Amino acid sequence: MVSWRGVYFVCTLFLGSFFGSIFMLGPFLPFMFVSPSWYRWMTDRIVATWLTLPVALLELVFGAKVVITGDGFIPGERSVIIMNHRTRLDWMFLWNCLLRYSYLRLEKICLKSSLKAVPGFGWAMQVAAFIFIHRKWEEDKSHFEAMLDYFCDIKEPLQLLIFPEGTDLTENTKARSHEFAEKNALEKYEYVLHPRTTGFTFIVHRLREGNNLDAIHDITVAYPHNIPQTEKHILNGNFPKEIHFHVCRYPVSSLPASKEDLQLWCQERWKEKEERLRTFYEGEKYFDVTRRSRIPPCKSELRAHLIKFASLLYWTSLIVASFYFIYLYSIVRWYTLIMIAIFVLQEKYCGGLELIELAVHRYHTTQRVAAGKQK
Repeated sequence: MVSWRGVYFVCTLFLGSFFGSIFMLGPFLPFMFVSPSWYRWMTDRIVATWLTLPVALLELVFGAKVVITGDGFIPGERSVIIMNHRTRLDWMFLWNCLLRYSYLRLEKICLKSSLKAVPGFGWAMQVAAFIFIHRKWEEDKSHFEAMLDYFCDIKEPLQLLIFPEGTDLTENTKARSHEFAEKNALEKYEYVLHPRTTGFTFIVHRLREGNNLDAIHDITVAYPHNIPQTEKHILNGNFPKEIHFHVCRYPVSSLPASKEDLQLWCQERWKEKEERLRTFYEGEKYFDVTRRSRIPPCKSELRAHLIKFASLLYWTSLIVASFYFIYLYSIVRWYTLIMIAIFVLQEKYCGGLELIELAVHRYHTTQRVAAGKQK
């Protein structure tokens, strides 16, 4: 049954992303054509302010507790984040971890391409240059290559979140994982799915070649009480009571050099995840019995609380103010309609803002090369 808490959470996030895309991100779109690197620097910081909103709602309004153990993060370092995909919402819950241990502006996510057409959320994801995939490697490889090379070219640090399992853990996906294990004489997993390593090894190899990778962050996420599997659970008010993250940091210098060995390395991490999660769920439901992380967070709990309070206040005010000015002023209504048309039409005819950004970058690069040759 739908609850008021779930409706409030979903509506606040949607309206925040919708009006944020129109009134905060929209005015900066022309900068893309002047300098894609400036545009990326500015919009990443704007998008990061919205990423604090679900963190604030989950913790301040709905009382979710976040527990982080393991190695933590070195703030600002460039990394690939690999995580088990327990629910369809793990990517959002990870922001509760990154708010304390890293910079939200660095995060990019690999996610399915259909999400880019979602009003508000999809528009902001396009502006943030998230990597949209079709889950068909033949189609995705060239896009991965272009996006990763772009980040390396503009020297933009990033923390790229990928789910090697490809989908969340359910009875159906577990059954398919068991079939895969039987065909390949592998161990059957109960708490994770067997990872797909092709995309992972390609990303790591490409970022290493572009000198834009410092470490791999292997994160294991678990929910000791209730598990909100889908958006429907959130809409029904089933918020996680606790979210546990265990972080293992692997410096790039410690990773295998060959793609074949890197695939085996990833598979070994998932074998460790299975054992770690088995111990978690069958034991004390805590990853680290010492209750300590070896690297302290880059933000104190006081600072994290202040950010969450400020986020909740700011985004609530923005939503109210947006409705107020749209109701009062025709020029604001016209601007809103024009921005909606721009977001919808560019996605339909150009494929997405991130593709336009790539095309503009290629054009600027070609112009610089041509100018250099003339000199």
